[in-house]
Amino acid sequence: MEKQEQMEWDAVNRLLQHHGFKPVRFADPTENKNLADLVLLEKTSSSELRVMLKTMLTDSERRQALIQELIQSNSKLKQEVEQQQARALRQSHRAEELEGVLAGVKVKVQGLEDSIINKAAQQQGQLQQLQQDRRDAEMRCQALQQQLGEQVSQVCELQKKLHLAAKEEERRASRQKQAFQQFLSRSARLHSPSDQLILDVISVYESQLQQLQDKLKKCRRCSSYQEQLKKTKAQREDLQSEIQRLRQDLDSRPSVKELKWCRQQLRRMERLVQHTSFRSVQTETPEDPPSSSTDTQPRVPESQRYITEICSELKLQDVSHVVAAVKARCREADSALRLEKILCDITAILTNPRAPLALLRRPDAAAGSELEHIVPTLEMWSQQLSALPDLQRSVSRLAKRLLPWQPEDGACPQSECVKVEDVMLVVDTLLDETAPDDKVLRSPTKPTLQAMVSHFQKLFDVPGLRGVYPRMNEVYTRLAEMNNAMRNLRDILDMDDRAPPSDVVNTVARITTRGGSYQNPHELLGTSDIDSIIVKLKEHEEFFPAFHSLVLELLNTLGAESLDDILPRVRTLKSMTE
Repeated sequence: MEKQEQMEWDAVNRLLQHHGFKPVRFADPTENKNLADLVLLEKTSSSELRVMLKTMLTDSERRQALIQELIQSNSKLKQEVEQQQARALRQSHRAEELEGVLAGVKVKVQGLEDSIINKAAQQQGQLQQLQQDRRDAEMRCQALQQQLGEQVSQVCELQKKLHLAAKEEERRASRQKQAFQQFLSRSARLHSPSDQLILDVISVYESQLQQLQDKLKKCRRCSSYQEQLKKTKAQREDLQSEIQRLRQDLDSRPSVKELKWCRQQLRRMERLVQHTSFRSVQTETPEDPPSSSTDTQPRVPESQRYITEICSELKLQDVSHVVAAVKARCREADSALRLEKILCDITAILTNPRAPLALLRRPDAAAGSELEHIVPTLEMWSQQLSALPDLQRSVSRLAKRLLPWQPEDGACPQSECVKVEDVMLVVDTLLDETAPDDKVLRSPTKPTLQAMVSHFQKLFDVPGLRGVYPRMNEVYTRLAEMNNAMRNLRDILDMDDRAPPSDVVNTVARITTRGGSYQNPHELLGTSDIDSIIVKLKEHEEFFPAFHSLVLELLNTLGAESLDDILPRVRTLKSMTE
């Protein structure tokens, strides 16, 4: 074991010496007198120390290798950066050369295009002027024709309105006569004030009826067929009730015949009273004639007065109807008592301290004034109940906005009555889900997490949870790319960093629309490659000076003024030499 341990320590010493450290030496405690210079180790601690030293040395070797690799990669990156910089410098020089060539091409092309553009501009101006004159003439003709058509249509409409007004006036007169004959069973007299008054009343109600009909037509244009039908039925019922009331009003008013008949009845009653008083006088004993005459004389007018007062109070014209009217009044009194009991119950409900919306109650109000507040209070309750579905819809929208991961409930049908308990349940759910407790926020429930996951799956259109994270990374990557692109575009276009994307798009669109002239060199040279453009431009620079000097010499020699005159003169010279 000692030899093996010695061999292991020798291996460790070699590693230490390889890395520049001093080796571990062994000494005998018996031979060495200075024990303070010695360190005693057990076998376990010695083995642990060897393992630790080996681990440290291997770790240092690995780190040195890693550092060496980093140094090499850094040098490679520096070389690549230098190469990229050199390449970028060459590309920039080439771009500058191309810009210079492009500027020269633009100047030459501009000179060639000026003459053609001037001629085309003159012709285009003349053509536009002629077209503008033609359009002006056509517009004036159309305006005159339109005015003529409008005037003709106005004349036709006025004629139709006049014809309709005449027919309506005839129908109104006939309806007025028919109504008068229906109420009084005779025709109207021309110079009778009472008949004229009745005719005026009929005309007023007819005008009101016409106004209601006009309003009904307007409502028909604005509303749907069902609403029109409902409103028409309601207005028809109102008109029928109004007509019935008018008929009752007209029937309640006495006519001439009824006045005559009332006078006859009154005379008959007077004769009857006189006859009864005369009989009573005759039947009395002759022993006491003064006393009987004195008793009957005051009773006759008194009874007559009582009978007339009863008839006037009951609005009767015949004495035989008095008993039936009194019985009807008794029945009305009984029904009034029942209605009074119902009103007392309603008042007790409204004056209850637990009654809702007690805004119209007055503690110092008398018993008679409480009845006046019944109808307004009931109207307010009805309005609040009708607003309850709107409140439920608002609370549902709020819950959908605050808790989008919650499953949506089925839409409540309109025919189903909305209850306050449903609204309170939704509000309690909102309070429970949006509680500001940190523990609740830190530990969401399992249904909440499932709802959130399903919401993200539906949002990102992925089937499982594993597809949510890549899609979110893709979204953030695209967003970062878009932000970088927009930032670079703003820098290139010299725009503010806070400029919206719409301004950037508009600026790029303007630049691209103005940059249409850059396509002219490609179209002129018949190529779209930059290298081929450069080759053709170099060929043009080599050929054009010699051709230009040759053409000038030919023009001077032949005495021509343009290129078109050179070929005919050369042909004439050739024919002359032949």
